[in-house]
Amino acid sequence: MSSRFLVIVASISGFLSVALGAFAAHGLKKILSPYLIGVFETGVTYQFIHTLAILLCALLATIVSNPNSRKAFHRAAICFIIGILFFSGSLYALALTGVKWFGPITPMGGVMFMVGWVFLTYAGYQMTDETTKDGVNQ
Repeated sequence: MSSRFLVIVASISGFLSVALGAFAAHGLKKILSPYLIGVFETGVTYQFIHTLAILLCALLATIVSNPNSRKAFHRAAICFIIGILFFSGSLYALALTGVKWFGPITPMGGVMFMVGWVFLTYAGYQMTDETTKDGVNQ
């Protein structure tokens, strides 16, 4: 997995976060209950936060020289992507369809978010006493 790919995925996810947020604010307010609007907006919020986390992982993976850190940053980003698909995706589906079956998928996405943050922590720990690619000691 390349950092280039992660930047592209994060860019698309950021675009979709803004588009879906606008859709909720302008297109769904008259259709959905305030509760379901809140569910949808929670999905947008978590998607946007983790989009920024994916960008952070891509950036850090390009500047570290430690292969263990780079691998952990990429794994964190993968977890964040899966988390967005499961967590935010299931909330969007639940809000738009009202089908309660999507509800049990949401926690799996939340777990993936947490695993991603654990990988990010590990990657940061691995950065200790290493030199970045530009030769500056961190």
